[in-house]
Amino acid sequence: MKFQALRNLSCHRTLLAGAATVAFVLAAGAGPASAAANCIKGDRKAPYTVGWANIYSVPTWMKQTEGTITAEVEELKKSGLVKDLMITDAQGNAQTQIQQIQSMIDANVDAIIVIAGSSSALDRVISDACDKGIAVVNFDSLVDTDQVTAKINTDSNEWGATAAKWMVDQLGGKGKIIVMNGPAGISVSDDRRKGAQPVLDANPGLEIITETNTEYNAAPAQEAMTSLLFANAEIDGVLSLGGALSAGSVMAFDRQGRGQVPTTGENARQFLELWKEKGLKGWATMQPNWLGALAVYTAVQALEGKDVPAFVKVPLPVIDDTTIDTYLARAGQFPADGYIYSDYDKALFDKLLAQ
Repeated sequence: MKFQALRNLSCHRTLLAGAATVAFVLAAGAGPASAAANCIKGDRKAPYTVGWANIYSVPTWMKQTEGTITAEVEELKKSGLVKDLMITDAQGNAQTQIQQIQSMIDANVDAIIVIAGSSSALDRVISDACDKGIAVVNFDSLVDTDQVTAKINTDSNEWGATAAKWMVDQLGGKGKIIVMNGPAGISVSDDRRKGAQPVLDANPGLEIITETNTEYNAAPAQEAMTSLLFANAEIDGVLSLGGALSAGSVMAFDRQGRGQVPTTGENARQFLELWKEKGLKGWATMQPNWLGALAVYTAVQALEGKDVPAFVKVPLPVIDDTTIDTYLARAGQFPADGYIYSDYDKALFDKLLAQ
């Protein structure tokens, strides 16, 4: 997620790498009058109005994510649980997002779904929504406050640490690497970088010659890497902490006639296709777009009186040479600049909420 652009715009009914191994059971709860979930209070009854406070709608990752939200709302409408979906777009501005969330509070929506444009700036308005009895579910880029109904995410620290360990193994603990980050100040980007640091500290033979912060889009990432290629004759690996960033890096190396180096990344279709095409030494994982759908489902379950977890941890799959073909086999179902995410359904969501 992103000030200039959040991440490019979701486990498993399929065999997609690791995430299908989740096994849980949804805890049953009491009726709305005795709701156990945080924030829920007042006389809120189905069908509910849900607000989707989007920080930025342009990147493909966000478009795909919004697609899972709208699809889940349509399913819940069929069940008589949701009436309306209110969508706002802050266009990358955290202050605008605060104003839009405040408008949702003033409209007395029943639930607010949010990816935070700032981990700290939204705390007051999010807490205010919670105090008003509105279900608040925060996913992907998280706020600092715990005054929410639930937070949903993969483990970004684990993401960074696992990527760094893979790089250490690929280079035998020695070499010159470039670190590619998403926008500074976005929790998912900052946390991935924090997760990588202890691994890098433990392997001083890996020299970080430079690192970047760019939008989660291939074009600016390619531009940034092109400049770094001109400035650095020797690069042994690219520790990229975002899928579109990795695609931009691979394209920059290719267009400059430089040999590809071990590169980490995400399930961005473009990166996975380039990985296969160039015979890249690669590693990736997945931030599923269906976290958005899960957030809507979680909010409605809470409003219905279910005791949902304060934090829902979604397992990280591993994409490597043994699993990449499973993802690429489904590539045609997703935009060329999109992310290949796994299938999802109510049964999966129920298992995740049973943690």
